[in-house]
Amino acid sequence: MSVLVMKFGGTSVATLDRIHRAAKRVAVEVAKGHEVIVIVSAMAGKTNELVGWVNETSPMYDAREYDAVTSSGENVTAGLMALRLQEMDVPARSWQGWQVPVQTTSAHGAARILDIPPENIRAKFAEGMKVAVIAGFQGVSPEGRITTLGRGGSDTTAVAFAAAFEAERCDIYTDVDGIYTTDPRICEKARKLDRIAFEEMLELASLGAKVLQTRSVELAMRYKVKLRVLSSFEEQSDEAGTLVCDEEEIMESNVVAGVAYSRDEAKMTLISVADRPGIASAIFGALADAGVNVDMIVQNISEEGRTDMTFSCPNDQVMRAEKAVEAARERGDIRFNDLVTDTGVAKVSVVGIGMRSHTGVAADMFKALSAEGVNIKVITTSEIKISVLIDRKYMELAVQALHDAFGLDKAA
Repeated sequence: MSVLVMKFGGTSVATLDRIHRAAKRVAVEVAKGHEVIVIVSAMAGKTNELVGWVNETSPMYDAREYDAVTSSGENVTAGLMALRLQEMDVPARSWQGWQVPVQTTSAHGAARILDIPPENIRAKFAEGMKVAVIAGFQGVSPEGRITTLGRGGSDTTAVAFAAAFEAERCDIYTDVDGIYTTDPRICEKARKLDRIAFEEMLELASLGAKVLQTRSVELAMRYKVKLRVLSSFEEQSDEAGTLVCDEEEIMESNVVAGVAYSRDEAKMTLISVADRPGIASAIFGALADAGVNVDMIVQNISEEGRTDMTFSCPNDQVMRAEKAVEAARERGDIRFNDLVTDTGVAKVSVVGIGMRSHTGVAADMFKALSAEGVNIKVITTSEIKISVLIDRKYMELAVQALHDAFGLDKAA
């Protein structure tokens, strides 16, 4: 009998009524003959409430107890979902991470899944259980302590179960009806995609598209897990949502699949850095040690042995970055005349596997931005992505202009 994984996010299980609605969707799949593994998030807002309680109780908290508290929201949802299914005469039971067990590393708050032995759940399926309701976001460390996988970890849980049980598909139910060419709140011409390649989705997720967690897409790509993103609030059909799949499964696609953005970016420039071997290592080693997530990097042409080094990072890491480079200067690791920070920038990117075989994408992108008077501060590229840093006040204009320029409102 084939296994289907269904994951319901926080908004999809926010109330008892929504849990009932989700349970009906599960029952439909059971009626089709599937053994179903359901992954649930905590009810919308509950994890934030639990995190607030931890911080209020102990600002310098023990990470192990943090995980014990914040994982409890998913336990409640799993139990309620199992109860609702039982009321519908669907044989179901709830499972916490340690009961499966979902074996993880010991990195509390950001654990990674090591293994999911399927024997316990398979044994219950053999006894007549039709639905295993799993508390997402959590696992158990080698020391036997509860761990959590970080924000959005229920997506990762779902894909990991799909891989472990060789599921037919992994359906991610959320509050949107699929993956769009860009954010519909910014561009009214945004179009829902029927299919998108793993690589494109991975780039979009890492660039700020919040529909799927980056780690979950990485896992799906590695283990060839078919992902379907669809709304829990709309009528169900076999063609609903967006399928995230191998590039080979997409017959034709636009050169550019989507436009992504990140508004909370900062541009930092070290002025007049000594241009010598090892200087980049000294700068970015210090930033890495301080936990600064550096993204775009540009080094200017050297002049009289001095150069400028520009990089971008999230806005909330600017203070940490400033302290790191100042500390490196005090140690004598690096020398520079000034550090200039611009927190009023945004990153806008175009993504598409079609860029591998089509020329002129960068030229078209820059031409579209120029026509709208948008100045580009930094540019980076990869095989299937072009990203630019621009003034934040032009971000929405840039997204709309690029969406129009590449005809993303029309299917291939």
